[in-house]
Amino acid sequence: MSKMESNVLKERNKSKRIFNPSPPQILLCGFAGVIIVGSVLLTLPFASVSGQPTPFIDALFTATSAVCVTGLVVVDTGTYWSAAGQAVILLLIQVGGLGFMTMATFFFLLLGKKIGLKARLVMQASLNRNHVQGIVSLGRQVLIFTFVTELFFAAVLALRWGFDMSPARAAWFGLFHSVSAFNNAGFDLFGGYRSLTGYAGDTLVNISIMVLIILGGIGFGVVMEVKDRLLKKCRLHTHTKIVLVVTAVLILTGALLIFAFEYSNTLKSLSPGGKALASLFQSVTPRTAGYNTLDIGSMYSYTQLLIILLMFIGASPGSTGGGIKTTTLAVLAMSIISLSRGQTSASVFNRSITQEQVAKSMAIVLLAILLIFSVSTGLMITEGQNNFLMVLFETVSAFGTVGLTMGLTPALTAGGKILIILTMFLGRLGTMTMVLALAEKGKSKLNINHPRGNIMVG
Repeated sequence: MSKMESNVLKERNKSKRIFNPSPPQILLCGFAGVIIVGSVLLTLPFASVSGQPTPFIDALFTATSAVCVTGLVVVDTGTYWSAAGQAVILLLIQVGGLGFMTMATFFFLLLGKKIGLKARLVMQASLNRNHVQGIVSLGRQVLIFTFVTELFFAAVLALRWGFDMSPARAAWFGLFHSVSAFNNAGFDLFGGYRSLTGYAGDTLVNISIMVLIILGGIGFGVVMEVKDRLLKKCRLHTHTKIVLVVTAVLILTGALLIFAFEYSNTLKSLSPGGKALASLFQSVTPRTAGYNTLDIGSMYSYTQLLIILLMFIGASPGSTGGGIKTTTLAVLAMSIISLSRGQTSASVFNRSITQEQVAKSMAIVLLAILLIFSVSTGLMITEGQNNFLMVLFETVSAFGTVGLTMGLTPALTAGGKILIILTMFLGRLGTMTMVLALAEKGKSKLNINHPRGNIMVG
């Protein structure tokens, strides 16, 4: 081979590398593209009630919050945005919750087109699956389950709110809040940044929203497997068992602690049944949903700290939620337990946990802590804020794509808005994408085992 031919071949290989992004890179660019399109639409006059153009930074913040299914807002969703603007936000929530690739697959299936290998790999990364086999079938099931669930609870909520408002408005409220809750977004239309505080004792509204949040937050793969278990008597995989157990433990523990902590504070005006319902709801919603029936800013500081912990843990892999994920917590917890027992490896449900899973879980947690620390420090500088708990609460809420707030977000400066925008984006995709990118990069290189070093830790 001549030198010229060798150079041509190198250039071709270089071009292939440049124009052949990995699935995590496609996800990153895809979500960024949806955010930019949504931001442009929200800046247009038709999107606001006043008919005036919205500042781009506010439109960008709202679009990022919607696509990253967070729910933090700098303008009141119910009073600032027109019906058309709210419809744009709703579409962004749906695309962001399911993933743009899953939505693209929906249109491909409608048009009868085949799904290529590259698209399947992107769907695999989007749904956080270990293999590509059956990914299109899973995507189809996810779409059907999502639309049926959202429409069912939209009808339930519309019937309930039909007693409080006109039928047309109740139908729109039902659809908007059903989609927002299932995708763990937390956007509401009641105005005044009130969220669902007006329905703290309403059993139907609370249960409907909680069921939507849990179904959207435990992961689509888990939902499909539980459905198959009920219909076909198949066995549940270890991942599904972990998700169900950890989710139940966190919800029940959180509810009991909130009930005990806030009994004579934010819960004091409610009946005993209302106290229990509100405590349960406020334990479910930090799992990245963002709705609240209690005034977060009026809670005791230790209750707020508990909610920060729940927001940091977040939902489960392959779901609409954020956070470090329930399975990450389980892997680290079992590793600590095995270490305390003097065991060389951890196990759960009679299945071993690999060192790779432990290392990945540690990387996720450390990256999350580093991001939260950096953003919190930045916010204290840009906002001149000395209330560290408030800043930490807002940062973790953005990272976990939760949307709960102690009141800082609506008053953010331009610098603070940019920091929260980046945190929401990285919280939705960053940690997962970085870990996947590092894993793929590592696979392409030789695994060299160096001599062991004697490092003292602890």
